[in-house]
Parts: sequence; C-alpha cells; structure tokens
Amino acid sequence: MKFQRGISMNALMFGGAALALVALLIMKALPPWMEYGNAVKAIKGTAADSSLKEASMKQVRDAYTRRADMDDVKSVPAADLDITKEGGELVISFKYEKKVPLFSNVSLVFDFEASSTKQ
Repeated sequence: MKFQRGISMNALMFGGAALALVALLIMKALPPWMEYGNAVKAIKGTAADSSLKEASMKQVRDAYTRRADMDDVKSVPAADLDITKEGGELVISFKYEKKVPLFSNVSLVFDFEASSTKQ
C-alpha cells in the first residue's frame, strides 16, 4: 500500500490566508515604526548638538526640522516637541498616537513616546 505525502488543498488555502494576513500586518505596521525610529534619531541628534546648548527654542525647533526633513518624519512636527533643560543638558521629547487602518472597520493604533535622554 502506497502512502501519498503532501499538503491538502484546505491546508494550503488556510496557510495562504494566514500568510496573507501576517504580510498585511507587517506592511501596514512597519512604516509607522520606521518613522518613529527616524524621529527618535532626529531628537537625539538635535539634543546632542553642542552648538544648541544655549540656543533659543526656535533655533532648537529649526535644527530638529532640518534633521526630520532629511529622514522624512511627518508625524512629529517641531511644534509638538517638548523642549526642556535638565542639568544643563537639552532634553527633547515627544508623544503621539498613530492610527493605521487595516481593512473595513479594523485599525491598528500605536502610542509612540520618546525622549532624547539616555534610556
């Protein structure tokens, strides 16, 4: 008696649907995470800039805007930054929510928050 090996059509369809759902989640979730990483890099770079230690808020925001433009950061405008000085160091932070529609009435919601201090 010979035994056939392989995958059934039902298993192939279920596996394909599961793979498509995972691919959709990755394709929708990856861009907001990449933009968040670029925004963190921009605030840390701006805070580390020694020429901005005694700068005005406007100068700090302008410096951040230049860095954010290079990395195509649109979700965190300079006006939304919280800029303070702690112990003589410039501390820049932000917090925002990003809603990513998946399909129909289903969405992913990300709450992003970061600070230029070492964590």
